Amino acid sequence: MIHPVDRRTPAVHHPLPKATMTTLTRSRTGRRPYRPPAPLGGRPRSGRRRGPMALLFMLPATVVLIAFVGWPMLSALRLSFTNASGFGLEEWVGFDNYVQVFTDPRVLATLGNTALYTVLFTPTALIAALLLALLLTNRRLLGRGFFRTALFLPFIVSLAVAAFAWTYLLDPQVGLLNYWLRSVGIQLGNVLQDPALAMPTVVLVAIWKSFGFYMVIFIAGLQEIPESLYEAAKIDGAGAWRRFISITLPQLSNTLAFVVVFAMIAALQAFDQIYVMTGGGPYRSTQTVVMEIYQEGFKKLDLGLATALSYVLLAATLILSLIQFRFFGRREKDLA
Repeated sequence: MIHPVDRRTPAVHHPLPKATMTTLTRSRTGRRPYRPPAPLGGRPRSGRRRGPMALLFMLPATVVLIAFVGWPMLSALRLSFTNASGFGLEEWVGFDNYVQVFTDPRVLATLGNTALYTVLFTPTALIAALLLALLLTNRRLLGRGFFRTALFLPFIVSLAVAAFAWTYLLDPQVGLLNYWLRSVGIQLGNVLQDPALAMPTVVLVAIWKSFGFYMVIFIAGLQEIPESLYEAAKIDGAGAWRRFISITLPQLSNTLAFVVVFAMIAALQAFDQIYVMTGGGPYRSTQTVVMEIYQEGFKKLDLGLATALSYVLLAATLILSLIQFRFFGRREKDLA
């Protein structure tokens, strides 16, 4: 059988365009390197252009700080080396005012009262606040929001107003607290005129006023602790106390540092409730450094001694704050 001969026209190969050949060559040899897109705002500004603009924005705040903080502090520092009274001429006395701060028995007694107030207030307020924070973060407790609000309310009340209210509550004749105690056979007496009870009383009023704020700070810190840490500890058989020591306290180290320093500064600056409730008495048993500064500066018009006391208090506050931040920072490094 004879097959027909294929008379089709042979295929003609047309050369590809040069651009297509280049594309094929690139696709075979490899992809082009990735180039990240440009930022939306265009090219970032140089540091040289950002610097003057940042200084321009900082200028108003800097002027305010210098005018209302820096200059008054320098003026007070100068006054601490004089015998200024606010009237007449002042004389340069050198370090006499600072020497009097550390040698005058009356002034030294105020330093001791301030230390006692700080020791009584700071740990008591923080322990009470932490215990309540642990209780109010328990999910099984009903009405947590109500109790948090109720315990925080005293903090928003003026300390002077709270001190007036507590003065009437503690009044030996018409005070409700003494009335209730007498009904059960307890005679409390006038605690604000008792040298042994006056200081603990004003400290308790300050704790009642401020522990709600510390409680809220602790609650915020506790809510940031991962729940998985507690679940893993429970699986390992750790009890409640062990979880508190090994998990809660280390995780709260930064919060504790802030609250301790904040409470200590508040204790060193105690004035309002002491001025309202006792006026520094009885027999100067509640006379703190700030009360002494007030009396020396505004009653006795000894501005030199008052400003010297202010700078001694400032130095003590800074030193104690640095020590505490150093302690908590080192502890955090050890736990890390």
